[in-house]
Amino acid sequence: MTRWLDPHPVDIPASFQSLGLPPLVAQTLLRRGISRPEEAEAFLYPEKNPSSQFPDIEKAVEYINLAIRKRERICVWGDFDVDGQTSTALLVQTLQALGADVVYYIPVRGRESHGVHIESLKPILDNGARLLLTCDTGITAHEAIDYANSRGVDVIITDHHDLGETLPNAKAVINPKLLPDDHPLRNLAGVGVAYKLAEAMLDIRYSNTESRISNIELLDLVALGLIADVALLQNETRTLAKQGIQKLRETNRLGIKVMAELAGASLDTLTEETIGFTFAPRLNALGRLGDANPAVELLITNNPSRARVLAAQIEGLNAQRRLLTKQVYDAAENQLRENPSLLTEPAIVLSHPNWSGGVVGIVANKLVERYHKPAILFTESDDGILRGSARSIEGLHITDAIATQKNLLLGFGGHPMAAGMSLQKDNLTSFRKGLGKAIERQLGEIAREEPALQIDAWLGLPDLSLSLADSLELLAPFGAGNPELTLATRGVRLKSATEIGKTKEHIRLTIEDENGNSQSVLWWGGAGEELPPADAKFDIAYSLRAASYRGQRQVNLQFQEFRVVEERPIEVREARLEIRDLRLESASSLAALQKQSPALQIWAEGTDKAKGRARFELFPADEFVIYTTPPSPAELREALESVKPKIVHVFAVPPAEEKPDDFLKRLAGLCKFALNNKGGRTTVHKLAAAMASREIAVQLGLEWLAAGGQLTVNVEENDVQLSKETQEKNPYLQAELFIALRGALNETSAYRKYFATAEDLGKLIEGMAKK
Repeated sequence: MTRWLDPHPVDIPASFQSLGLPPLVAQTLLRRGISRPEEAEAFLYPEKNPSSQFPDIEKAVEYINLAIRKRERICVWGDFDVDGQTSTALLVQTLQALGADVVYYIPVRGRESHGVHIESLKPILDNGARLLLTCDTGITAHEAIDYANSRGVDVIITDHHDLGETLPNAKAVINPKLLPDDHPLRNLAGVGVAYKLAEAMLDIRYSNTESRISNIELLDLVALGLIADVALLQNETRTLAKQGIQKLRETNRLGIKVMAELAGASLDTLTEETIGFTFAPRLNALGRLGDANPAVELLITNNPSRARVLAAQIEGLNAQRRLLTKQVYDAAENQLRENPSLLTEPAIVLSHPNWSGGVVGIVANKLVERYHKPAILFTESDDGILRGSARSIEGLHITDAIATQKNLLLGFGGHPMAAGMSLQKDNLTSFRKGLGKAIERQLGEIAREEPALQIDAWLGLPDLSLSLADSLELLAPFGAGNPELTLATRGVRLKSATEIGKTKEHIRLTIEDENGNSQSVLWWGGAGEELPPADAKFDIAYSLRAASYRGQRQVNLQFQEFRVVEERPIEVREARLEIRDLRLESASSLAALQKQSPALQIWAEGTDKAKGRARFELFPADEFVIYTTPPSPAELREALESVKPKIVHVFAVPPAEEKPDDFLKRLAGLCKFALNNKGGRTTVHKLAAAMASREIAVQLGLEWLAAGGQLTVNVEENDVQLSKETQEKNPYLQAELFIALRGALNETSAYRKYFATAEDLGKLIEGMAKK
């Protein structure tokens, strides 16, 4: 259970009066250690602060200028996350503006990992590249850089990841980790380092080439990369992020404009949240589930039709990313429910062989947001190697904590808020234990305390105004090192809760105080979560921003947590369900039961469909037969909710267990039937019932068929439209979807085995009926 911490009382000193700040803004600065007016000025208006530069930047510019003068080909080598994509696009655009012969390459995650790889580098050098310029990578690529040197190719490294024991043999190395801890550039992400190099290249003091762009035009890319990479928003990193967000609001980049249009995002009122929840997931989907190289083209193209094609591809991949994320997140939550002791450790560390490696970092971040603890999720390969992604909390340098266990690791890298690592499966228990001790050394006793939610201010609903939202924008952009304010209101009641969004995964809560004042609160990803009680008062915590809807500015509250503060009325217990266990009975018993009770409802699916009704056909009845074993608790709960029975007869006949290949073959047959007989129209409900499976398994299977180029699939909520038109194959996405499907089928198999042998069947079913 999360502890709510009231705001620390703070007196605003007289010296702050000259700043003319709203009280809450001044109090927030003081609570965050900004106690002098000049420090407050520097924080609130970072654009006024002097710019810094890396000490050896001139050397890198000299080699680049020499290559441009000699018309030698330059290869920009990036990375497949958003930081790497934007770094690559920024340097390519700058070099093109300077008249350079430039090519670029980003490793394909499905066949390569992060870093510089000789196998992929060789053909680039064979095609004439004479200068290799890395961004967001390269600081530990000794072997590849030595290979480039052996081919007579110069190398310049720009990176922000932790240093190895020795530096690579490059002509210049630009990395903020080489700077003193208090240097203004110390917290830059890869795109920030690339920007400082571009800034120097475009500076007439260093460049002997006339440019067609200014460094200001590149700031929109900088904001995208910094926010997506969870860079610490301090010193010049904060300056660049704030200036970049403003530049994004007025960007001329066609790719970004089309992405925003397809996502339904407004650029005019864009904040760091728009980057974090709209742009970053889409660009990351390309890098995690496909080939990130087209992202560079999307970010720098001037061709409207090409921008639209690329943005549409990314939108499709993002939908698949959401599907994979849901499968992994649900499975992770199931692990935590089954083993609550995992939440008492300093970090949440989970592993599973059937999780998509492309989304474990996203899910780790969701767990951090929910439980206020650092989280690491691993996926397991067939060779017994675990590969994981970590996400951190404020005040914990997760990479430093992981580094203490390097004797157990095959490799690792990262920065304060995020990291990646690999290790042998047999070392996971030792790693979890050692990591916990390292976190305790950094955080002290709070590492094992209950998660805490720090409230910044208690406010009444009438206090939540646009003027308050505008005043809080002085503290933006928010992110690592500068968390968004958590506001809270006491003693409200729930008026309504409405599912919203294309996939109905979000909730709009309408709350009301005792004076009748009401307010809407958006709960992103709230579908399926426990809602505040409708019959009791509760406190609610949220963040506050200004938003624009249909041209009108309005207050936007985003849900964080709630706690019940008033006991619910005593419930009048309803009569218990009567459960009749017929799991060992033969199918002939069903016919006898039907003769006794002709009005009973029979839930039967898959090959037994003719014996009853599918889940979406059920309606209220006093007697209910569960003939086919449910594929998961969710389907059982929904069926009981639809029927509301008094008596439940349980046969629980398990469908034949299917491996992914068999499942996909049968699903392809159903799709073929729909194409030939139904104009390609069907529904997820119908397919899931015909397969006797979970809906997410059907959705994963459909996307697998589409990624294999067998057909085109368009899913809108429940409706499915199939087309014989084929699309380009994506083997990397197919591999991720296959792993996820295998996991979903294994979970169904495990649940059906449990259901078949559960001793207290009545308790199991009654528990579902009450939820």
